Amino acid sequence: MSRQNEIFAKARDRVALSREEAYWLWEEAPLERLALTADEVRREVVPDKNMVTWQIDRNVNITNVCISGCKFCNFHCKPHQTERAFITTIDEYRQKIDRMLELGGDQLLLQGGLHPRLGIEFYEELFSTLKELYPQVRLHALGAPEVAHIAKISNISPREALQRLVVAGLDSLPGAGAEILNEDVRRAISPAKPSAREWLDVMHEAHLMNLPTSATMMYGHIESPSQRVDHLLAIRDLQAECPTGNWGFIAFIPWIFRSTGTRLEQEGVKSHFSPLEYIRIIAVSRLILNNINNIQASWLTVGKSTAQLALHSGANDMGSIMIEENVVSSAGAHNEFDAEGIQKAIREAGFTPQLRDQLYRKREYRTKLNE
Repeated sequence: MSRQNEIFAKARDRVALSREEAYWLWEEAPLERLALTADEVRREVVPDKNMVTWQIDRNVNITNVCISGCKFCNFHCKPHQTERAFITTIDEYRQKIDRMLELGGDQLLLQGGLHPRLGIEFYEELFSTLKELYPQVRLHALGAPEVAHIAKISNISPREALQRLVVAGLDSLPGAGAEILNEDVRRAISPAKPSAREWLDVMHEAHLMNLPTSATMMYGHIESPSQRVDHLLAIRDLQAECPTGNWGFIAFIPWIFRSTGTRLEQEGVKSHFSPLEYIRIIAVSRLILNNINNIQASWLTVGKSTAQLALHSGANDMGSIMIEENVVSSAGAHNEFDAEGIQKAIREAGFTPQLRDQLYRKREYRTKLNE
């Protein structure tokens, strides 16, 4: 058997690839064969090979105040910029959640910045209040950098922070803030954000606690191709440490850096979107991440047609209709879907759409608007 065939056979059988084999997949593997093999694996992993899942949730920013200094984010402001700074109020949450429920949603994706004065007590009170008002709504909230930051300014460990947040109502932890898990890249694009090692450590604690998580990758800025592969391997290896029977990483979502108006663009780093490159990333992710079942197509950043191609190249999920999104859209991503549109896009790609919750359990599509 040739070396090429041997690597594809290992990937097809969901055997963990070596670093060198993973590099070869990215650098040399023919794209058509990559996509076909990734699609074969997807069809084995997904319970119904013709099913593509999607979700209804609402992304609400807890605050826009952030000290991480991310050069790819136009949305945040510094603590002293009081004319722009906000903290979402409970009344505003009520309005947003009520609208989400009308549209058939079941989850809040709560994201914020690294606010220097919002410690663990603030988030405990927020989560418990939201759960008291809307016990049926799941809280998919924060991310590893926020947890590390909250723990630091509250003088507690990340594990204690996670434990207290779960008691207050946290249901799952997004993969936000991973970017590229390389310390040099991280210091260059997010100089004050918790390190790549801290991201991995927080996720490891979450896995030990059996708190469901997801993983992400923001690519297309200053990282090298090998650093993208290293990022995938770090996620795969951390998943391998997850105790048997625990949730671990439920899904992986790669998305492209959008540069419009960002500091990185001012420094000469511009996004150059290539559909073929995105398909390669989806396919390679499916084959390297042999222990993660769900790969999501980021329609928000790549658009409808490329996301549809991704469904034939290893992806099995189209993500959420994103009733509200501020960070990526503020940097030039303006794709939109409503519930009917995302289902139509899935059908056009040749699949059957299935509404899901965060744990990839099937849901019936019903809204208060059509009852």
